[in-house]
Amino acid sequence: MGWTNFVAIGDSFTEGMNDAYPDGTYRGWADLVAARLAVDAGPDFGYANLAVRGKLLDQVLDEQLDRALAMKPGLVSFAAGGNDVLRRKVVPQNLVRKIDPAIARLRDAGAEVILFRFADVTSHLPGNRIMGPRAAVLNDGAAELAARHGCYVIDLFGDGGFHHPAMWSEDRLHLSPAGHRRVAGHVLSALGVGMQEDWLLVPPAPAPTPWLLARSADLRWAGQHLAPWIRRRLAGASSGDEVTAKRPELAPIDAIA
Repeated sequence: MGWTNFVAIGDSFTEGMNDAYPDGTYRGWADLVAARLAVDAGPDFGYANLAVRGKLLDQVLDEQLDRALAMKPGLVSFAAGGNDVLRRKVVPQNLVRKIDPAIARLRDAGAEVILFRFADVTSHLPGNRIMGPRAAVLNDGAAELAARHGCYVIDLFGDGGFHHPAMWSEDRLHLSPAGHRRVAGHVLSALGVGMQEDWLLVPPAPAPTPWLLARSADLRWAGQHLAPWIRRRLAGASSGDEVTAKRPELAPIDAIA
């Protein structure tokens, strides 16, 4: 079916990090999906993206849900909880319990909802033995909520293409431009909308990295990305503290075929 608007809710995954526009702001899969939907809907199609990097689930619910509902959305994407999984004391089952009534509210308001089973980012991060099972609970919960409420569910976890390093940016946590295009391809396919075929292409698997070079790369990553993240956690700060939503109101977006 066609939609007259699309509202995206969430954190850095939906804000679009690290798929940069020339001006330094981020595009990402949600912008790509909106621009494609605008082709069929026409110039009156409205798109809002309320997502902000670093937000925890409670912040997404408190700061974005009511704003989204006020826009009377026809289509909403909801992707949150990934930052919570990285926190030491999180109970992932509680995340699913909190998301449930939010999805119910969106569906009761007449919105169609897109949920995600996230790609396995924990496999190339420290502490994956702890975070992996938490992420699995969140992913399984998304599938259960989608079945219960009649939502679209985008299974990125089941897509082996996201095991390719080209799908991830240098920080190993956020998608690369190619990764965002792949997510957009999955979303549009689930919605029954055509997209550029190359969005779902995966490069050939790279040759194995020699052990010493791999460890050197790990050390550079730890200094450039892990250490600043740890410092923010210790200071009680977030990468999104000074960031506002890039598209806080429904507005047209340039269409792309």
